[in-house]
Amino acid sequence: MARIRRRTAAAQPTALVALVTLFAVLSGPGAAAAPTAPPPPAPGAPDAPAPQSELVPGVHPGPYQPWQLDTPDQVLAPQVYTPSAAENAVEPPRAAEGSDALIEYVPLSEAVAREAGVTACSRRTGPHQRQVERWLRLKADGKQSAADCRAVRAFQNKQGIRPDTGFAGPVTWGRMQLLSAAKAPNAAGRCPVRAGRVACVDLGRQLVWVQKGKKVVFGPVPVRSGKAGYRTRTGWFKVYWKHKNHWSTLYNTPMPYSQFFSGGQAFHAIYGSVYSPPGSRGCVNMRLADARTLWSRLYTGDRVYVWGRKPGT
Repeated sequence: MARIRRRTAAAQPTALVALVTLFAVLSGPGAAAAPTAPPPPAPGAPDAPAPQSELVPGVHPGPYQPWQLDTPDQVLAPQVYTPSAAENAVEPPRAAEGSDALIEYVPLSEAVAREAGVTACSRRTGPHQRQVERWLRLKADGKQSAADCRAVRAFQNKQGIRPDTGFAGPVTWGRMQLLSAAKAPNAAGRCPVRAGRVACVDLGRQLVWVQKGKKVVFGPVPVRSGKAGYRTRTGWFKVYWKHKNHWSTLYNTPMPYSQFFSGGQAFHAIYGSVYSPPGSRGCVNMRLADARTLWSRLYTGDRVYVWGRKPGT
């Protein structure tokens, strides 16, 4: 197998240029020009919730960004073959340090302000404001307040989420979902219990676990499923092919520890954040360490059950 070459930036851009460039990338292909930061709201005017497609990492990720985070749903099944022992012996490259850190996604204006040294409690109503308020047992009115911000900041600080500005973004809400499900992910009984292994994919909570009978043998762990127009298909499936060093044939991007269960849709790792909005192009994205562990927990023929709907799709 050809050796994978890592691309590094020739020169480190300034923080502001990097953030604007990153925003253009996250906005999708075909962006004609990098957007500029929106003007600050008028005094006393409420901030509208930021659409998830407009959020960017709140902490500058640095110049080392060698991988695309999105991989496409290839619709048709890939060409299946039996990898040789030599190919299977090659482990996918390790992720760059901090690539899956708990970095909250915030409006571009707040990210730019933070890079400029301005640190303040966010006045913005986040896309998960009401859910976060409810989880923290605050008044769930879906509107950011000073008290809300203080409570959210305290949670973010305790969980190591950066920046801890109190913005109710996808990372903060995803972390809350994971904590709630940690001890009993199937408490509601949504994933059918079978004698053999079942990989349970909860699109609503963006979580995956594996159970054998009633016993959870892996997870739950956070995942990122398909965005609008590329939804991860629901229903019963089976793992029909495992390919440790798979590459997307459409985008020429890596799909480490791929386990295909529905056409081109697979469990696989990404070299980046699984909380990155708005979602994948159909696959179930995982953190590298989680995908590696799942690789050893599932086998060809094991069943996969997918249900629910990813918020925002």
